[in-house]
Amino acid sequence: MQEVEASPPASGVREAILSRHSCRAFAERPVDSAAIRDLLDIARFAPSGGNLQPWLVHVLSGNSMLRFRSQLAPKFQADPLGGTAEYHVYPPSLKEPYRSRRQKSGEDMYGHIGVRREDTAARRRQFARNFAFFGAPVAMFFFVDRTMGPPQWADIGMFMQNIMLLARERGLETCAQESWAIRHQEIGEFFGVNAALMLFCGLAIGYGETEAPINRLRTDRAAVEEFTIFHD
Repeated sequence: MQEVEASPPASGVREAILSRHSCRAFAERPVDSAAIRDLLDIARFAPSGGNLQPWLVHVLSGNSMLRFRSQLAPKFQADPLGGTAEYHVYPPSLKEPYRSRRQKSGEDMYGHIGVRREDTAARRRQFARNFAFFGAPVAMFFFVDRTMGPPQWADIGMFMQNIMLLARERGLETCAQESWAIRHQEIGEFFGVNAALMLFCGLAIGYGETEAPINRLRTDRAAVEEFTIFHD
């Protein structure tokens, strides 16, 4: 296997934040299991209200990833839009400016890989790559007890952010994947997860294909003045 040059590790928190992006093309390069355990070992110090630590994580790699790919990936690839999410990833009636931001993000992504708006088949194939983790060798699934509410979901987001920034410190890339929410039933059955738990999100982890056009995408960010009111 040819060694793929990875993105340089981030040298600090600032660089980790600015260099993190949603990687959608991973190299066929293994990630040391000890490194994954270390990410979780440090990320667990994320803040959570009342110190509830409301996350449960299932990690796929090595043989478990091979078994997952052989058992479930063909089904997901054949019907990428199948299933029903237990929660709305986006509000049903997305208003401005959020609607335009989401649309531009999608159009920019497809533009980077030369897929036209009217090419429904190509867009469907790209979406299906979610369910192969974009080629990543490691994946995490985050579950939360159904009795928890929005504050605890925010806690999980901070926990995941820790993982993603720590990954950049190691030269790894990540992609948070809410798309897995529509496959909650199959994922729960695969892991034998108790029905009291809800699948929140997936996370692909690995070394990025730095030359892949889709990995050159950097989404826009609103200026500080657009979302902040300063009171002197």
